[in-house]
Amino acid sequence: MNAIQTTINPECPPVCSQAPTGAELVVAALRDQDVDTVFGYPGGAIMPLYDALPGSGLKHILVRHEQAAAFAADAYARVTGKAGVCLATSGPGATNLLTGIANAFLDSVPLIAITGQVPANVMGTDAFQEIDIFGMSMPVVKHSFLVRQAEDIPQIIAEAFAIATTGRPGPVLIDLPKDIAQTRVENPVTAKIEKNERRAPDPVAIVGAEALLKRAKRPVLYIGGGVAKAKAVQTLRRFNMLAGIPAVSTLTGLGVLPTDSADFYGMLGMHGTKAANILVQESDLLLVCGARFDDRATGKVDSFAPGAKVIHLDCDPAEIGKIRNAEAGVQGDLKSALESLAVGILDISPWRARAQELRSLHAFSYNAPGAGVFAPAFLEELSRTAGDSFVATCDVGQHQMWVAQHCHFTRPEAHLTSGGLGAMGYGIPAGIGAKLARPDDCVVTVTGDGSIMMNIQELATIRRYGVALKIVLFDNSTLGLVRQWQELFYEGNFSEVDLYDNPDFAEVARSFGVEAFTVTRREQTSSAIKRLLNTRGPVLAHIRIDPRENVWPLVPPGKSNAEMMER
Repeated sequence: MNAIQTTINPECPPVCSQAPTGAELVVAALRDQDVDTVFGYPGGAIMPLYDALPGSGLKHILVRHEQAAAFAADAYARVTGKAGVCLATSGPGATNLLTGIANAFLDSVPLIAITGQVPANVMGTDAFQEIDIFGMSMPVVKHSFLVRQAEDIPQIIAEAFAIATTGRPGPVLIDLPKDIAQTRVENPVTAKIEKNERRAPDPVAIVGAEALLKRAKRPVLYIGGGVAKAKAVQTLRRFNMLAGIPAVSTLTGLGVLPTDSADFYGMLGMHGTKAANILVQESDLLLVCGARFDDRATGKVDSFAPGAKVIHLDCDPAEIGKIRNAEAGVQGDLKSALESLAVGILDISPWRARAQELRSLHAFSYNAPGAGVFAPAFLEELSRTAGDSFVATCDVGQHQMWVAQHCHFTRPEAHLTSGGLGAMGYGIPAGIGAKLARPDDCVVTVTGDGSIMMNIQELATIRRYGVALKIVLFDNSTLGLVRQWQELFYEGNFSEVDLYDNPDFAEVARSFGVEAFTVTRREQTSSAIKRLLNTRGPVLAHIRIDPRENVWPLVPPGKSNAEMMER
């Protein structure tokens, strides 16, 4: 264990010569954690913290809804690898953060959410805008803090960042009563935390994993989002450059191996590629790295990869054996585990040939009938044209699956989406967070006419800060993925999915001061992509598509991944 000391700078803003307040200690502690940007929305109980922000050196991004603050901080964290920070007041401000906090929890994203709370002396009296956010947040955080003494603030902030960023990352909530934020502290403390060393994998487990790999004739490398969280991307790439194992990934694992890699066969699961799902079903060994056997990936779990043994590498011991028994469970630091696997190139030439055959047989076709814009073809061309700087921040729905299937990613931080929670409204706030974190990247929000309405007010945030976000809005005047399920599995009973009364989204964007244009015909695709990418500031491409278009292939609910429906 190595002790880390975090010295809190007691200096107040230039106009203040008194002892720092609790709020000023929060600001100083955030700076000591190398925080440079926070996302939030002010209100009564959090006002002391906002009073401490001017002159603090922290850049505050004023969103137009607290949920957007959490989503933007989430994306900022995914892109930078540091904890994102969001702020909100008590009551509705705090509850509005909860969806974003839950999103970070289910996708293992380091997030610090700081909420104002009513003064301590009125807590428990149903005071104005009082809510027990500490209790409400507990199922969706790694830890929650309720600050009871201002002197504790430096230690709490330091612990919160340590908890959020170590082991399996996740969100931490800090609830700050207003009176404590206003209390002056004469002797600010020096925060001390113990840094846990990365847990080395068990050598016995590594030996067992090596033996399984060497005996395998049909292995598949199954990549999850935990690889990027463990900063093990380059390690995994080096491992598989030598081993040459056919690889698939979950939704959040896309980009760990470049999607154009010779060894990569696409996303597995409900809307995965047919090649990926067949490979997994025919495999005799799954080398699972940082994945949790989510139901959207496995389909009917009892018939998932029925002939395969499992090597499961994960930092979280709770995940190993939770859903699928692992013949070799390797718990600990994923990067160290991959480095420890002494496996050279495997003698699996017939299996590699089979994988390449499946890729050829089941390649996507972009020659859809009709004159309208074909969303998969648009996205494929867009990502290729944008190149290695392309970053997609996705909302949830059909467009999300088309991005996963058809866009090209060279790194995991280029694909940001709400994976575990599936939260509509993620795309634009995430685009803001990603673009502010990596201003030189080509950040594109891909959204739908249902999703965009969840946080459309953030067009005002884009305009205020000049965020040069590109927005691709696929408009089919319906809740597409729900409509598709109702068509296929509910006998065409289309219940409450018709969005016939959508506004003219291009006009809406222009009313916010964002450039916008509409695309209706396939022949406009290349020129639309050129305009989208060459516009210097924020721009929205409103793309009308056929409401009858579905996402293919599809594993029906309750079915095996071997039972894929196709167009």
